[in-house]
This record gives sequence, structure tokens and C-alpha cells, in this order.
Amino acid sequence: MIYQGQRKTIVNIAHELGHGRTGNLSTRVKDGFLITPTGISNDDLKEDQIVMMGLDGGSPSDQFKPSSEWRFHRDLYVNREDVKAIIHTHSTYATVLACLRKSIPAFHYMIAEAGGETIRCADYATFGTQALSDNIVMAMKDRNACLMANHGMLVVGENLRETLDFSRQVEELAKQYVLALQIGEPVILSKQEMAINIEKFKTYGKQND
Repeated sequence: MIYQGQRKTIVNIAHELGHGRTGNLSTRVKDGFLITPTGISNDDLKEDQIVMMGLDGGSPSDQFKPSSEWRFHRDLYVNREDVKAIIHTHSTYATVLACLRKSIPAFHYMIAEAGGETIRCADYATFGTQALSDNIVMAMKDRNACLMANHGMLVVGENLRETLDFSRQVEELAKQYVLALQIGEPVILSKQEMAINIEKFKTYGKQND
């Protein structure tokens, strides 16, 4: 079985992600990308069920069927050479904001970790469609995370472990924003301050060589 190590990583991360059959994840490999299959719970996922896909959207006919959302995985890999892993989930607070079609503004400096002044909310389109993929690619321009209107959230990263951790950070920010809105209107950091934070996050957490 090719890419056995990567398949094992996908299964392990999927088990940690949970959420039943909702959401999906993938990782870039030399020949394209590996993605979770459609209709199988993350908790029950096995290595031989992971689907290999080319960047042309093709996959061997003897494999399991890929996630119905494979198009936005493919399109992000094609349009973003920096993206090595993708996680889409229906986490609670991110989905609450997505259902309100709200982007997350710079209420907290950690928003800068997503690459800009906001975590955008991609426009709505039916799940699994090219229209949804196009909307996500647009929302992810210069970003590492976005919400998906009436759907959930998506994050990208350099590997699946880092991407899973980042998805949890985005969910925590979504929770904090929702709770802050219960009290009043959060103070939004200025563009100048966020520009400083965005620059600082380019080296944040990295040890010196």
C-alpha cells in the first residue's frame, strides 16, 4: 500500500478530529493528495479506506469514493503551493458564526495567525460543488483559514498535526468572539496593529537555527 505512513497519519488525525461523518481532511503527496472517503465516520476510518487522488481530480476506480468535498481540496492544492494539509470540520462555534455568515474580525491579535485582518466567511454554495470550491479559494486568498457560510470551517497548514492544532485555535477564537458578542461589541484592533501582528506571526513559534 503506497504512502502507508501518510495514510496512518490521516487516520490518527481523523480519530482525534471525530465529529462522525462530518468534515474531511487531506494531505499533499508527490502524485497528488490523499483524502478521507465519503460516508465513513472519522472514528471508524482505516488506512486502506484513504483515497488517492491526482490534481486532475482523477482516482483509481478500485478505491473507496473520496469525500464529496474533494474539489476544494484539489483546487487549494492547485492554487496554493504552500498548502500541504487541509482540514474541514463542523466545529460548534465556527459553524455558529458561519450560519450567521459572519467573518471573524480582529477582535484578538491571534486572528493574525490566519494570515490577515480577518478570518473571512466564504459565500454559500451547495456542498460538494465547484461553486463552493471557487468561493473557498477566493476566501482563502492570503489566508490559512476561513469559515464556510451555513457549513463550517476550513484550515490549511504545512502538515496535518500542525493543521489540526490550528483548527482548534480557530475554533477557540470563534468561541471567544461569540461569547464577547453576548456582552457587547468587541473592540477591533486597527489595521496598523494587525499589520504588525501579521508580520510577527511569520516567525512566531520558530526556534532560531
